[in-house]
Amino acid sequence: MASPTSDTPLCISGIYPHLALFNGPDEGECGIGAIVPWAGKLWAITYGPHFPHGSPDKLWAIDKDLRLEARPESVGGTPACRMVHRESSQLFIGPYAIHSSGAVRTIDITKLAGRQTAVARHLTDPANLVYYFDMEGAVYEVNVHSLSVTKLPFGNMAPGIHGKGAYTGQGRFIIANNGEAGEPVPGHEDDMGVLAEWNGAEWRIIERKQFTDVTGPGGINGAPRCNSPVWSIGWDRRSVILKLLDAGTWHTFRLPKGNRTYDHRGGWYTEWPRIREVTGGKFLMDMHALFYDFPGTFSAGNTAGITPIASHHRYIPDFCGWNGRLVLASDDTSIMQNPMAGRSQSNLWFGAWDDLASFGPRNGYGGVWVNDAVRAGIPSDPYLINGFDHRVIHLWHDAAAPVTFTIEADAAGSGAWRTHIEVAVPARGSSWHMLPESLRAQWVRVRAGRDCTAGAFLHCQSRRPRNEHERRIFDAIPDAGDACRTVAGIIRPGADKELQYVRQAAGEPGRYCELDEALAFSSPAGDRSDEVMRLAPVTRDFDIDDASVIMTASGRRFRLPKGHAAFDKPFAAGWPRGIRECESERYLANIHGTFYVIGRESGVPAIQPVATHNKQIMDYCTWRGLLVMSGTRPGARPDGHYFGDGACGLWFGQIDDVWKLGKPVGTGGPWRNTPVLAARPSDPYLMIGYDSKSLEVSHDAPHAVTFNVEVDVIGTGSDWLPYATLTV
Repeated sequence: MASPTSDTPLCISGIYPHLALFNGPDEGECGIGAIVPWAGKLWAITYGPHFPHGSPDKLWAIDKDLRLEARPESVGGTPACRMVHRESSQLFIGPYAIHSSGAVRTIDITKLAGRQTAVARHLTDPANLVYYFDMEGAVYEVNVHSLSVTKLPFGNMAPGIHGKGAYTGQGRFIIANNGEAGEPVPGHEDDMGVLAEWNGAEWRIIERKQFTDVTGPGGINGAPRCNSPVWSIGWDRRSVILKLLDAGTWHTFRLPKGNRTYDHRGGWYTEWPRIREVTGGKFLMDMHALFYDFPGTFSAGNTAGITPIASHHRYIPDFCGWNGRLVLASDDTSIMQNPMAGRSQSNLWFGAWDDLASFGPRNGYGGVWVNDAVRAGIPSDPYLINGFDHRVIHLWHDAAAPVTFTIEADAAGSGAWRTHIEVAVPARGSSWHMLPESLRAQWVRVRAGRDCTAGAFLHCQSRRPRNEHERRIFDAIPDAGDACRTVAGIIRPGADKELQYVRQAAGEPGRYCELDEALAFSSPAGDRSDEVMRLAPVTRDFDIDDASVIMTASGRRFRLPKGHAAFDKPFAAGWPRGIRECESERYLANIHGTFYVIGRESGVPAIQPVATHNKQIMDYCTWRGLLVMSGTRPGARPDGHYFGDGACGLWFGQIDDVWKLGKPVGTGGPWRNTPVLAARPSDPYLMIGYDSKSLEVSHDAPHAVTFNVEVDVIGTGSDWLPYATLTV
């Protein structure tokens, strides 16, 4: 981290607080929709959620000295598109055309009326026209010289309600849509969103799934050759989907999901997964909370090289390389359904490619089949296993006779498939197979030996590389067992871009403070403590018993491991905060010494652990792109993460610093000296995200008791598979 000087602005964990971007005081979110290095500057656009006719959002320019400028040509809206038009030497970013000289022009948004999500090269006149695609599904032609706009008369050319990416390649204009309205149609529950193409004469649906980005080796510059491959990413209830168009044929591949916070029928929680060339010729892919090193050579004849880098909690609409650094955009603090924040805001993260490995572990989950009708001998889609240390596949079916599943592997990504193993699964039964470390392959696929309804689902995990000193950045926050009185309190991003802080040191009266972008504390004349406490009240959000932590959602109980015993009772300043939205539409949960991630839609049933801290963290939020935490040691001294005077201070970092607190650990279970009834299942107990697990079973009956251990490998709570039978 860099301390501020006359030449170097303040930087904490790659975040420059002065570069925080805000829009109007009432806009539900302030996502950074696109970032592009161009004309000697880094250009960025922000968006609010539903503004097809403009808004207070801006076109921003950042120069090499990190000076921020809001451009006077700004008209706002909900844009997230960008493309470099080679022939006219212009960057099209949102409704703006920026010449290589730096001159900015604005397209008339009364004619380009929509939430622009993609710009693509024109099929027949690429030197003079570009396509704009908007979230509502409309397509426009824009003249790159006059900026005149023509809306094309396509009507409802493809289903979907949430347009995303678009790209031109191999003689077709391809669009992605990741949302669907209304309730699922029986028999067509998987029909959500679309990947579709137009050849200049007619539209064709490629697949009815939720797709986001469409791109290729040329990225935002467009296809380098007429036969260059095209890539698109999406997802369904099974896993992430990667589509490849090569030599006119579409191919399908599947990859794990890092977590399920992005899943939603309407597609609202995916802002905006991308594949993009960044630094040193490397392509970065970000999808469902996992970063991948994506090979620019990915094609039908060479599918090798996709390698997971890390999981993350940051909500990332775009990324790029600039001046030798990797830059990640964000959709950070949102006020949508979130009164704990007073103003929507986001910021950029600056770092290096190698820094990404210090984010979360390379963990992912997904399958090729989830209760799908499969035909005997027909192979599944390929599923990525390259780059994960531990891979286990769960298999099940409903046939009245045993089924043999053949697992095949493609070692080199050349399409040469070899049988790895055959797994016999009993009638209406299940089994699992640990893929050995000796199986060094890019992809696996599965064949069933008979027609049936089947599942084939994988859990892939890797240990996160740890630096023995990385946890020291949290030294200002006392451990759970430390006897010191913490300087704690409630924090809230204020409506005037300030950070509000109500200090609640034990045995002392409360103190209201505010912080500015320089992280300087002040005591304003007006005490707004009551406002903070009313809008950001602390709730415990969990219960405990002798067995474990209990969380309740929709009338169902879920159990989590316990941390340090100090969390069984409140701190001197009260109970620490339980759940809080820190990235737009997803939550951090501070439960009994462990941080978890929870999706707004997927909720507690899909909760996943992030890190076990066992520290006296009282409150936390995001502000100016920084993660802020209260609960510090008295007398703490500034160290690049702690700012304050010892009597009143806070900890600052970035959201993915939390992984450095420690891997998820804990103890507990569904029962501990608990009266139970025969055959009645226990509450579900969390096991996903923990790198090692053990189970101890005991009872007080005077005779042997058989325990049936079941696992929910999908995470829906509807498909419990037998794992083991223990007689004690």
